[in-house]
Amino acid sequence: MELFKNVRLKIGKVILSNKVARLKRNVYYSGFSKVRNIGIVWDASKTSEFSSLNRFHQRMADNKIDLTVLGYYPGKNLPDQYTAIRFLTCIKKDEINSFYHPDSTETHSFINNPFDILIDINFDKQFPLSYVTELSKARLKVGLFDNETAPSPFDLMMEVKKPADVDVYLNDIIHYLEMIKDKPNKKVD
Repeated sequence: MELFKNVRLKIGKVILSNKVARLKRNVYYSGFSKVRNIGIVWDASKTSEFSSLNRFHQRMADNKIDLTVLGYYPGKNLPDQYTAIRFLTCIKKDEINSFYHPDSTETHSFINNPFDILIDINFDKQFPLSYVTELSKARLKVGLFDNETAPSPFDLMMEVKKPADVDVYLNDIIHYLEMIKDKPNKKVD
């Protein structure tokens, strides 16, 4: 059975790379003060990280930034702490097609949302989340530095000590994004 899983995953990756090759996307970032919405893809099997996401959600809400988290949970039933959370949607195992592509209304909506920033918290490279990140129409994609994946789907990459701590990772991302300033428009004579 594992053999078929690997074959289907390889086919899924080829299909994804063909979709990415046809994708047109303009990278745009005008400074953190102008950010109005952030999307996060997250490996929801790591329930211990949920409190970090909750704190980050509150921090962004204080800055009037809308946060949407799309998690991938490989089980059939979500843990109780994930239910009834407005900012979190989880892809479940039964929403993954035979080539490991997520196929749900929420996933398609997330991919097509032009977030100001997409933050990838997919440290273990779960393919359904990589699929979402690669196809996302986000204006700026931020993720973990990885010299194995080429070409990288990220516009800004962070290198962190492993195992990566989500709180540190998110704080570092915001710190560096705040450092990037918008260029003032110069008048050309």
